Amino acid sequence: MILALPYPNIDPVAISIGPLSVKWYGLAYMAGLLLGWYYIKRLIADQSLWRGGRAPLTEPMTDDLLLAVTLGVVLGGRIGHVLFYEPGYYFSDPIQILKIWQGGMAFHGGVAGVALAMWLFARWRRAPLLSVADLVSAAVPIGLFFGRIANFINSEVVGTVSNVPWAMVFPGYGDLPRHPAMLYEAVLEGLVLFAILTVMVRRGALKSPGLVTGWFLFGYGMFRILCEIFKIEEYRLFVPDLPITRGMVYSVPMILLGLYFIWRARRAPGDAQVDRAA
Repeated sequence: MILALPYPNIDPVAISIGPLSVKWYGLAYMAGLLLGWYYIKRLIADQSLWRGGRAPLTEPMTDDLLLAVTLGVVLGGRIGHVLFYEPGYYFSDPIQILKIWQGGMAFHGGVAGVALAMWLFARWRRAPLLSVADLVSAAVPIGLFFGRIANFINSEVVGTVSNVPWAMVFPGYGDLPRHPAMLYEAVLEGLVLFAILTVMVRRGALKSPGLVTGWFLFGYGMFRILCEIFKIEEYRLFVPDLPITRGMVYSVPMILLGLYFIWRARRAPGDAQVDRAA
């Protein structure tokens, strides 16, 4: 066997009290959502980050935003995984769709779910949609980081067989070491993307509605395609025998949409009024 780092085999159950158990997977998503909510509140509190020195949302509105985003993440992520990646498996045994604690959340489905949730929130609270999207986009990498750590604990979203010194033998994937692809994603889609967006926010990007959203969509799409190179598995291939994964294909529209938002934000006059949800 090729030399590999030992996989830590972390118990998926973080806390167990009698018949009740709390899994790391659920805690990871909870941590991402709550820390993202806290970060959004910090951005709203700093009036200097916003055009005219006034944030477009109030702090109490972030509680409703958290609820909307949570529903979008959970429902969109799960439905996306079922439809985009393993429809045959889930439709043959539909009860498995409800077992979210076992893993199986698609980020691209989560994006669609959150987009719908933000639109509904903006209409309900009469908030500027693009600024809502910017706030959520600035915080999403926090959740991405914890979500990928959850993938690592669950031994899912693994990479291809490799002889790199940090390759690992993952349970359920044979005896050969593989790329820890989910950790690559945790670093790039989580830590690096968060750092990039944070620098942009501190340099005034929130004063141009849609700019942070555009850079998030573009940055995530590029990083996701890069990471997909290391996790080509048969069930993820878009076309059999062609090394293009579904994750790559689903990321292309994000990149194009991100470029559109960047272009739109850059061409808008500095004193343009922020569009509000109708």
